[in-house]
Amino acid sequence: MKNLMLGLGLIAFLNACSTAHSTDQSSSLPELPVYLIEESTAETFQEYPATIEGTVDIELRPQVNGTLEQVLVDEGEYVKKGQLIFKINDLPFREALNHAIANLHAAEAALQQSELEVEKYKPLVEKKVVSEFQLKTLKASQQIAHSNLEQAKAQVESARINLSYTKINAPVSGYIGRLPKKQGTLVAPTDQTPMTTLSDVHEVHVYFALGETDFIRFTDRYDGETLEDKIKNLPPVTLVLADHSKYSELGKVDIVDGQFNKNTGTITFRATFPNERGLLRSGNTGRVLITHPHSNAILVPQLSTFEIQDRIFVVTVDDQNRVVKQPIQISGIYGENYLVSGGLNPGDKIVYKGFETLQDGAAISPEAFKK
Repeated sequence: MKNLMLGLGLIAFLNACSTAHSTDQSSSLPELPVYLIEESTAETFQEYPATIEGTVDIELRPQVNGTLEQVLVDEGEYVKKGQLIFKINDLPFREALNHAIANLHAAEAALQQSELEVEKYKPLVEKKVVSEFQLKTLKASQQIAHSNLEQAKAQVESARINLSYTKINAPVSGYIGRLPKKQGTLVAPTDQTPMTTLSDVHEVHVYFALGETDFIRFTDRYDGETLEDKIKNLPPVTLVLADHSKYSELGKVDIVDGQFNKNTGTITFRATFPNERGLLRSGNTGRVLITHPHSNAILVPQLSTFEIQDRIFVVTVDDQNRVVKQPIQISGIYGENYLVSGGLNPGDKIVYKGFETLQDGAAISPEAFKK
């Protein structure tokens, strides 16, 4: 009986030691946050350098030689269509017009004189008083006088046009650029430098270029049978300005160039942005962001990844709470997350953080976690 009691006591002691060892081993496992991989929607952005131009950028140049008499605007000023901007000294052109008008009157008188001569000689020819040859000569002179009259009319019209060129009006509403020509400067149509540039920027055109690979991805990503249909299905684009701020208005891609540039291997896109407040000007630069929507996306926090030899890894957790390093493929970035295209599936579990010292096959005590 005594031996039996001793045996039962020994068994109880051994069981207690085993339970304590198991409890100590469990309590020594690292407690790490783990969360479940789920599908979600996401958007990624592709950036492209861009240049900004007004819907109309016009170089204003003189169409006649002369002295710049008046500059009626200032640099950066907004002008309306038809507003007088420059005035060239018109005295030589008024004199040329007056001279052309005088020549016109002389031509009219010469034609009238020629017609009278013809009328006078007609009855004389009929009565055989003068020869028919003389009448034909007079009619030829009449035709010459008529041609001289038409030429004089053309000279008058040309002089009037040249006179009108001494006033340079705004062809569109917009903003005046630099004014390199000052009052008193001699100007001519052959001048290399324009008198100014006028920009209509109530809307602006933003130009950016895609390489061949990006262009193919673009045509594959969006719905539509034709390129025009795909452009219509393209969501609005964002303009990032030079100071990295986002322009308040969204733009719409409306035109794609007809061919690739052979030198750069790119094709040009154009997006139009509203600019009612005039915050954007021709010559600005920036970046265009094109949104790419992703449905059924798998997102992994960048914090939960690490890199080994240019490959990205996460630490997955199996049903026995054992961990293993898993390489993943990245297709983009969404906020602070990687967009995963391979290596993970919905329902997988990964360690959120604290995995730096873990070895493959190690066990952990997972903590419930939702990012």
